[in-house]
Amino acid sequence: MRESVQAEVMMSFLVSEELSFRIPVELRYDARDPYAVRLTFHLPGDAPVTWTFGRELLLDGINKPCGDGDVRIAPTEPEELSDVHIRLQVGGDRALFRAGAAPLVAFLDRTDRLVPLGQERNLGDFEGNLDDALGKILAESQQNEQNAG
Repeated sequence: MRESVQAEVMMSFLVSEELSFRIPVELRYDARDPYAVRLTFHLPGDAPVTWTFGRELLLDGINKPCGDGDVRIAPTEPEELSDVHIRLQVGGDRALFRAGAAPLVAFLDRTDRLVPLGQERNLGDFEGNLDDALGKILAESQQNEQNAG
């Protein structure tokens, strides 16, 4: 069984109302992390930057504004299948990208064939892996607190 799906799409990086440029963005979905999609942005002159967020957020954002916090996704024309704005934020820094909905829908369709939406929980020992990961995070946090104190 194939474990992952990936695609490359061109997106517009909207620097300002007057300035934008097209960049390649790699979309990746891995069945071992069934709730997440990864977008790797290849900005000229910079190292690639990868953002990971919920597959369902990307799917929902194609049709209606959604997301809060660091990732917000919304269609440019809510009444029809149109381009999609993806807004990423770290602290006070923001980046806005515009992508065609069609390649995003095609990518999400391929992820759905690999792991149907709603069936993510049925993959392997997802909860056990989550418990292990949370245990490691808590142990590191406690170790850092002890070292700081």
